[in-house]
Amino acid sequence: MGLAFYVAFIPHSNFPYPVHIDEWFHWAFADEIINQAGISGLTNPFSGGEPVWNQQFELGFHVFFAVFRQISDIPWLDIVRYFPGIIFIITVLSVYILAQRQGFGWQAALFTCLVPTTVGILGPAFLVPVAMGLLFIPLAIFLAFNFSTIWSYVVLFIFICFLASMHAATAVGIVIILAPFILLNLKGNFKHSLGVTLALIVPFIAAFPWVFDKVLLTAGNLFNRHPLPLYVDIPRVVQTYGYLPILFGLLGIFLLSMRGGKKNYGLILGLLALLVMLATFYTFGYGEVQTYSRGLIYMMLIMSIVAGAGLMGVQNLKLPGSFGTRPKVHLITKALDIMLCLAFIGLTFMISIPQRQSTPYYHMISQEDYQAFVWIRDNVGKDYDKAILDPWKATAFTAITEKTVYSRIHMAPFAKDNVAYAFLQGGSSNTTFLIENGISVVYSQGGVVNPDLVEVRKNVYLIEETGQVQ
Repeated sequence: MGLAFYVAFIPHSNFPYPVHIDEWFHWAFADEIINQAGISGLTNPFSGGEPVWNQQFELGFHVFFAVFRQISDIPWLDIVRYFPGIIFIITVLSVYILAQRQGFGWQAALFTCLVPTTVGILGPAFLVPVAMGLLFIPLAIFLAFNFSTIWSYVVLFIFICFLASMHAATAVGIVIILAPFILLNLKGNFKHSLGVTLALIVPFIAAFPWVFDKVLLTAGNLFNRHPLPLYVDIPRVVQTYGYLPILFGLLGIFLLSMRGGKKNYGLILGLLALLVMLATFYTFGYGEVQTYSRGLIYMMLIMSIVAGAGLMGVQNLKLPGSFGTRPKVHLITKALDIMLCLAFIGLTFMISIPQRQSTPYYHMISQEDYQAFVWIRDNVGKDYDKAILDPWKATAFTAITEKTVYSRIHMAPFAKDNVAYAFLQGGSSNTTFLIENGISVVYSQGGVVNPDLVEVRKNVYLIEETGQVQ
């Protein structure tokens, strides 16, 4: 659990602010829910306008942290920095609970700690919905594998309802993982297969109508070819995860198949189902882009669980009895399994931990930017409600100041972002542009040449005609 927290803390260890743009994005939306005192009037915190609550497919994530923030009063910087590690601890503990019943709990938990985080596919080190969704995967498998009561189906139903509102891709991932286990039980335990199926499917149909609309749209997209997302580099992801965990995963597949049983086959075939889904998209381009990119994380999680079975096999390795009767090798053979385990674990850590420490991450803002944004939040009145600045920093600006922006870059710059850059590079001299677009705040580190703008703080300019500085 300590290792899980450390691995998840690496991106934030030397940077006190959110690292990934999605962390800033979720911060802004959760704050907007707090400010609106609910979701019915939820508008886009970056641009304002009409309510958008029924267009947010990660609304459950925003509501959860909005409520948690109000109850706990923990600062956002602490939530973003430390809670990914706390959530990952719970994920690793959930894996232990699942795998312990099959005899390889700590081994599976150990490999789960090595699930990587990258800028492209995200991961457990960021405060994002997929990181929270990960902890529900082993819990859902645990319920399906070990319980067949009405209450287990109710709990599984609640899990999927929450995931459908928070991160539908994870809910779909659970369906893919459990589908083989459901099929395996059709013959001998049809009622259990039916109960699990209903708990998985009903939330998509009945619980959240706007999610159902999204599911229908996604279903249609499955038959359209899509280019591979540029931000997903599979060879690099595989290298970051590590070749040793993959080898242990292959060994685990072999050992679990030798042991047999619906649970073991369910894990193996669940992993295979994810691999087929990923291979189909990677080879032919058919599938859903988000499920594909996040599916890599789900695959590595299940691979880690299966790898635990492989490490258990090494731990239980015994030499033939004739070797143990020789006095000179008796002590060595007695502890051979432990020695091999420690050697492989040490080698895995020697390779994996430095790789995670050296994984590159971008930083959207500097300390200077953060201090300026906090000053704007605390000192600039609400009449100054819209700003223009470097679109790359605009997401963080809104999260901190709770003011709207002219434009912001999320994935790639658009025409409006280029207009913003041209305006700033021109010394912010076009007052007509500011008035026509309702812009009253300019944040520019490149210098401003406009008599209608007043510098109230370093790099912070306000247009004279509106509002007042507090």
